[in-house]
Amino acid sequence: MRQALHQLVIPTRGKGLVEITRDILAWTAAQDIGTGLLTLWCRHTSASLTVQENAAPAVREDIARFFEALVPEDPARYVHDEEGPDDMPAHLRAMLTHTQLTIPVAGGVPVLGTWQGVYLFEHRRRPHRREVVLHLLGE
Repeated sequence: MRQALHQLVIPTRGKGLVEITRDILAWTAAQDIGTGLLTLWCRHTSASLTVQENAAPAVREDIARFFEALVPEDPARYVHDEEGPDDMPAHLRAMLTHTQLTIPVAGGVPVLGTWQGVYLFEHRRRPHRREVVLHLLGE
């Protein structure tokens, strides 16, 4: 059994989904591990990870609109606002999604579906540099 660890730094432009699939595929392929398990960990409480449709951009737009309606930026609703009106909504959005993903690896490649991509979901308005840790365990 072998393992490898890596950290991706992902610049965001503010709220929205940033596809990180290519970076994950490239790093995984370079590890020379044919069969295993890839864990991704987002090191933030106001951003998250998701596996989602990567062919139709309208899907990402609809997801963003849905989260705006589900968890609105309404200062009257929240007590915590130390970093601005998008602070608490960002924490709630991260809580409703995932900060960790686990993906099987076969033939040295993460086993994703035909139209699946891996995304960092930025929940804050301003740009950030987010960190995602990749851990691959296998042989």
